Amino acid sequence: MPALNSITSLPAAVAGERFELPTAAGRLSAYTAGQGPPLLLVHSVNAAASAAEVRPLFEHFRASRTVYAIDLPGYGFSDRPDVDYTPRLMTGALHAMSDAIAQRHRGAPLDAMALSLSCEFLARAATESPGRYRSLALVSPTGLRGARALRKPPGETLAMPWMLALLRGPGWGGGLFRTLTRPGVVRYFLERTFGAKRIDEELWRYAVLTARQPGAEHAPLCFLAGGLFSADIHDVYERLEMPVWMSHGVRGDFTDYRGKALLERRPNWRFTVFETGAMPYFEARERFIAAYAEFLAAGGAVG
Repeated sequence: MPALNSITSLPAAVAGERFELPTAAGRLSAYTAGQGPPLLLVHSVNAAASAAEVRPLFEHFRASRTVYAIDLPGYGFSDRPDVDYTPRLMTGALHAMSDAIAQRHRGAPLDAMALSLSCEFLARAATESPGRYRSLALVSPTGLRGARALRKPPGETLAMPWMLALLRGPGWGGGLFRTLTRPGVVRYFLERTFGAKRIDEELWRYAVLTARQPGAEHAPLCFLAGGLFSADIHDVYERLEMPVWMSHGVRGDFTDYRGKALLERRPNWRFTVFETGAMPYFEARERFIAAYAEFLAAGGAVG
């Protein structure tokens, strides 16, 4: 594996104890706080992602749960090596984290929530290790846009190798990333995510900082080339057997969820729509937490 990059001048994304795990993708970092049943929170994948994206939920649930917030490989305090970032790599990281959580909680199954593209990784992990998960919460999940069926052979992705080769070539790939992570550009994309000019300023500040760390471009360039999107995700979602709560907003760039019709008849799925952008717990914190807490209190039961 190439030499690992060191994190410089990056503050903690959330207020909790930070710990690390050795994995195939290098050191995996996560935060934990609180006491009670385990709850895992997984941030999205973009040019400047980190555990800061789940801060409101981490802050709330630490009062009643042992809450964990992961930095996925290539993000936050986790290692950012120059490797191929794939669904398998990210799913493996979630397996490593869920195994570590199970050891801390005597094998108790955990509740887990993921945001956007990371919903695909969490869903895959849950189909591969169903005994590890009591319930899943999928916020603004990818793979459900339009009516296109994503039922390719297991493990196939939407990767465009030619684009990744171009982005990794000498010159403009790194320059493109630096352009995409300029403070004004990060704000622009957050406004499109929130679907409004008003965004969470603390999230914006942290996104700018984490995107400046050594190796920050490696995972996002794989993301831009499609290599982190699963071409079999409809089959993965349909194989989930534990209770699943899906939520999404109605503003911004992430509002097309016509594909959820494939799942609406499944008895273990529940759906909630918020009058917000793609991260409803930032804008409608009390309503989101109330809905999620009700789902959790019912044991993740649906119906």
